[in-house]
Amino acid sequence: MPQNEQNAAETRTGQTATGVTERRIVQLRRRLAREAMLAVAMLESSLAALWKLDVNAAQAVRRTDDNIDSEEVLIEQETQALLALHHPFGRDFRALIFVLRVNTDLERVADHAASIAKIIPKIRGALGTETPPPWPTALRELGERVPAMCHELMRAVLDEDEAAARRIVAADEVIDQLERRLFDEAVDLVKVCGNNDNAVAVSMLVYRIGRELERVGDLMASVAEDLVYVVTGNIIRHEKRRTKAAKG
Repeated sequence: MPQNEQNAAETRTGQTATGVTERRIVQLRRRLAREAMLAVAMLESSLAALWKLDVNAAQAVRRTDDNIDSEEVLIEQETQALLALHHPFGRDFRALIFVLRVNTDLERVADHAASIAKIIPKIRGALGTETPPPWPTALRELGERVPAMCHELMRAVLDEDEAAARRIVAADEVIDQLERRLFDEAVDLVKVCGNNDNAVAVSMLVYRIGRELERVGDLMASVAEDLVYVVTGNIIRHEKRRTKAAKG
C-alpha cells in the first residue's frame, strides 16, 4: 500500500475509534444520569416515609438499594473497559474518571437513603406510636435542601455548567450549619418527647438522620468539584479548606 493511502487508512481508523469512544461515553453518561435519578428518588422516598413514620414505605426504599448496587457495578465495569481498550486522553479521559468517581458517590447516596429508611422503624418503636414527633426545624430544612441540591447538581452535570457546580460547592456550607444546629434542636426534642430513655433514643436517631443528610450534601459537593475538573481541568476540592483557613 502506498504511504499516502496507508496514512489515510490509519487516520480513518483513528477517527472511527474516537467516534466509538465518544458514543460510549455519551451512553455511559446517560446511564449515570439514570442511576442518579434512582438514587435521588430513593432519598426522597425515604424522607417521605420518615415524615409519616411509614414503616412499609421505608422497607420498599431498602429493597430498591439492590438495584443501585447492581447498576454501580455495571457502570464501573464499562468505564474500566473503555479506559483499558481505547486509551482516551484529554477531556475524554477526564469524563471517564468523572463517571468512575460519581458512580461510587451515587451508590453512597443510595446507602444513606437506605440508612434513613432503617431508622424509621426504630423511631416508631421508641415512640410507641404511629404519630410522628414534632420534627426539628433544622431537620425539615435539611430534608428540603439536600434533595434540591441533588436535582440542581443533576442539571449542572447534564449542562456541564461550571458556575452552577461552584454554587453547589458553596451551598454545602449551609448544609453543614444546619447539621450543627440540629444537634441543639435534637437535645430540645428530648423534653418534648417525655424526657425519658425512649425520648433520648428518638433524639439520637433524629440527629443521626441529619448526619446522613449532611453526608449526602458532602457527596453532592464532591461531585460538583469533579464536574469543574471535567469542564476546566482544574482541581478545586481543596479550595474550600483553604478559604476556611484564610478566614479563621
